[in-house]
Amino acid sequence: MLKDITLGQYFPGESFLHRLDPRCKIIATLIVIVAIFLAESLTAYGLLTVFVAFCFGISHLPMKLVLKSIKPLWVIIVLTMGIHIFTTPGEAIWQWGFLHITWEGLRQGALMTARLVYLIVFSSLLTYTTSPILLTDGIEHLLNPFRRIGVPAHELAMMMTIALRFIPTLLEETDRIMKAQTARGANFTSGSLIQRGKNMIPLLVPLFVSAFRRADDLAVAMESRCYRGGMGRTRMHELAYTFRDSIAMTVVILFTVILGVMRWLV
Repeated sequence: MLKDITLGQYFPGESFLHRLDPRCKIIATLIVIVAIFLAESLTAYGLLTVFVAFCFGISHLPMKLVLKSIKPLWVIIVLTMGIHIFTTPGEAIWQWGFLHITWEGLRQGALMTARLVYLIVFSSLLTYTTSPILLTDGIEHLLNPFRRIGVPAHELAMMMTIALRFIPTLLEETDRIMKAQTARGANFTSGSLIQRGKNMIPLLVPLFVSAFRRADDLAVAMESRCYRGGMGRTRMHELAYTFRDSIAMTVVILFTVILGVMRWLV
């Protein structure tokens, strides 16, 4: 399961989405998240499905990435579906004691589950198509106006990106430690809840030690390269908002407006 978590991973490519300005992709992702919450009818969800499929199509990413981004959260997805199925009032199609399933529950559960899946998939698309360096630059540029009120834009962007970048690394380290402990007789899958918690101690201790060691190595590497924060720093490649970005932003805004109109008129 740890290997299926793709949060923070970047997959190089030369697709239309890969070449977009990171600021455009960050803002577009936030707008699409709002658009997802605007969808209510089956028609709106159908349009949303086409849009998400279109975005993944032009990104040239393998379909297995979509499944890998959803797989770690299957428990939450199933739980969301079950809560709506068994708690939504309406015309009952099955009933046993206090448990009942209604047509309205099936419809609401399917729509809420689809909304959750779209949120996960489209948010993952941002990190799939944007390198950590560009993501840092994009976040920093978007936070620059807040410097006037004392917000450390560069430092915040750097911390957010480093945290996102080290998620896959820590997951790989966790998997490696688990395999080593299992080979030595540790058991992480059986026993009571308390016993499982105790069994996690031999996993958490070396994981925290490794994380602190990596953080120290990163700090030493940055200091040896004379890193002193964002003041006065220059970039080899400056971000440029192009006509391609204008097209993408126009499509996203138009799509959001359509869903908004469908929500209030239907």
